[in-house]
Order: sequence, then C-alpha cells, then structure tokens
Amino acid sequence: MPVSEALFVALRSIAAHKLRSFFTLLGIIVSVAFLVAVVAIIQGMNAYVSDKLAGAIVGTNAFQVRREPIAIGQLDDEEWREVQRRPLIDERDVQFVRRALPDATAIAMQSGFPTPLVDIHWRNRTVGDVFIFGVTAPFQIVQDYRFASGEPLSDVDVRERRYVVVLGWDVAEKLFGEADRAVGRSIRLGRLPAVVKGVTAKKGTVLGQSFDGFALIPFSTFESLYGRRQTITISVKMPPGASIEAAMARSEEAMRIARRLRPGEPNNFAVDKADALVEFWTNMTQLLFTVIPAVVAIGLIVGGIVIMNIMLMSVRERTREIGIRKSLGARRRDIRRQFLAESVMLAFLGGALGVAAGWALAFSISAISPLPARVTVWSISVALALGAAIGIVFGVYPAARAARLDPVIALRQE
Repeated sequence: MPVSEALFVALRSIAAHKLRSFFTLLGIIVSVAFLVAVVAIIQGMNAYVSDKLAGAIVGTNAFQVRREPIAIGQLDDEEWREVQRRPLIDERDVQFVRRALPDATAIAMQSGFPTPLVDIHWRNRTVGDVFIFGVTAPFQIVQDYRFASGEPLSDVDVRERRYVVVLGWDVAEKLFGEADRAVGRSIRLGRLPAVVKGVTAKKGTVLGQSFDGFALIPFSTFESLYGRRQTITISVKMPPGASIEAAMARSEEAMRIARRLRPGEPNNFAVDKADALVEFWTNMTQLLFTVIPAVVAIGLIVGGIVIMNIMLMSVRERTREIGIRKSLGARRRDIRRQFLAESVMLAFLGGALGVAAGWALAFSISAISPLPARVTVWSISVALALGAAIGIVFGVYPAARAARLDPVIALRQE
C-alpha cells in the first residue's frame, strides 16, 4: 500500500469518528497549546526586556556603578550578607569615576532603596504614592529624558539645595489636567513645598508599570529630607560609538583605587550595564524552560497512551476488514503501514490543533495583559514534530498487532 493511500485511508477513518478522534487528541492538543503559548510569552518577554525594560532602567549606551549588582536575585544568603557589609557609594566615588572617564557624556548620582512614596498635592487635587528620587542634574541626560515643558534640574539646584521638582508626565497631567500648566506652580511633596521646574515627556508603560509616575528633586535636597539611602547609584552615559566595556573597566579600576583594594581582593562594589538585567531575566526564563518539558512530556505521554488504546480498539473493531484485506493480498507491512499512518495522522492533527490553540492563547494573553507574546518557528516545529513522534511511538504496537492477525481467524470475526 503506497504511503499516500495509507494517509487517505487514515484521514477517512478519522473523519468517520470525529468526536472520538477529538477526545483522543485532547491530551496532545492541551500539551502542545501549553508549550506554544508559554514559549511565545517567554520569548516575547525576553525581547521586551532587551528592547525596552533594560534601556528604561539603566539608560541607553550607559552603565552603573552600584553598591549591589543588578541581578540580586542570583545571590545566595551569604553573598547577600556580604553585599550588605559593603560601603555606600558617595560623592567621593563620583569624583574618581569622573577623573577616569573624561570622555563621558554624563555622570550622575541617583538615590536608591528605600525609595520614598509621597502624596503630591496642588490645591484640592492629590496624586498618591508617587516615587521620589534624588538625582544630580546629569541623571536626566543619562536617562534620555525629554521635556514636555519647563526645564531640567540644574547643577545650581543641587549645589544650593533648592526646593524644586521635575514631575513625570502622568503626575503633572493628573494634578493640572495639562502638563504645560504645571511649570512654575507651587505644590507639596507630602508636607514639603516645592516649585515645579519641568515636566518630562511621556515615556509610556512597561509591563503595565508607568514610567511617568515619578518626581525628581535635587540630590542634596533629597538627602536633607530623607537621609542617605542604602543603595546610591552612579550612572554613566558614554558617547555613541564609545566602548562601554572599556569605560566599565576604567571605572572599575578607579573604584578599586578609591576603595584602596589590594590586588586579589574582591570588589566591594558592582559595575553593571543593561546586559546584566537581560542576563538576570534570561537565567530566570531558563529555569522555566527546565520545568516546561516535564509538564509537556506528561501530557504527551498521557495523550500517546490514549491514542494507543483507541488504536487497539480500532484494530478489534476492524478485525474482519483486516482479514478481508489480507485475503485480497495485503501484506503484513501494508496493514502495519495503514494503522501506523492513522496513528501518526491522529497525533499530527493533535499537534496542529494544539499549535493553533497555543497561538490563539498567547495572543489573547498579550491582548488583555501587558505580557508580550512572540510565537517562534522553532516552537511550532518542535510541537508538530512531537505530535508526529508520539503517533509513531504509541502507534507501533497497535499496528504490529493488526499486522500479526491470522486472516482466517479475522474473517470469522463477526
């Protein structure tokens, strides 16, 4: 029996028992749909972190000198305790980094954890739980802030500890209705009176989290109000085309000199760029990729067992048909090919339906939530290959059993 004829007979048999075939394939459909949807979301998240999140947090063509590494989730308890014993970053460290990087576009300081949350008031309007950051003037350059109105904080504001503030777009819009109306207004940051100096242009949201719901005040003013933070950060922005790695190496050397570390002593600071955040996320997703195969394998094995049982039942139901075929000259390999083709076709159809369901599920999640999705060719190929493989593995025994039937006994079957 030619392969094409075997596939045609298999399709005809599946079509004759639509409901039974669907429930037979349900396990494979669910498993493959889960695989495609989860991989699509993870791949989308990886691209999202690389393209948007890393740049939004660290800045483009920039890196940070920090007390703790960005990827703090990879530290064990002992390493975290060691990080907590490190000295704080301070203005003296900034001077060392600045001398080491005279070609830098901007070098800034930013307050870190714990970040204060305050209610901002103007007349009878209030915007609650706004993040307040203390920054030096170059921080606005590092983060590529553009201004919808007003002007950025200046070095004079920091030096004289002025009570001025730059508002994110969302905060200004909620307080004043229009961002242009905010500049020059007196507001209260909690109980602190401050004058709005500028409003940043809208950056939008990342994973549902607004990047415009903040307020920036001069670093010196921040420390006089809230004290020193545990995680002050030095941010460095290099010119386009400059080697970030070389600049990071020079900063590391400058920091080691500033901290008087001997050769061989470990760094008591971290120098990280956006790649560290991407790597941290990638390591997290790799953990998911180790769990997904086990979950999918369980579903596929269950689906394969169901296919094998249905095929054995089909062999029993079609015993007389097998006897007639053998009496008309069909060989064992023809019968084996016929039933194996039906098993593979069943599993392949399950894989195809699972791919369609997974695709639809991934984009449904992407449409109703901030989670992005990116369906990849390799995940579809793996899903279809798994479906066909399950059909072969679990279809061999029923096909062999059908091929071994004695035609004389089979013809007596009612």
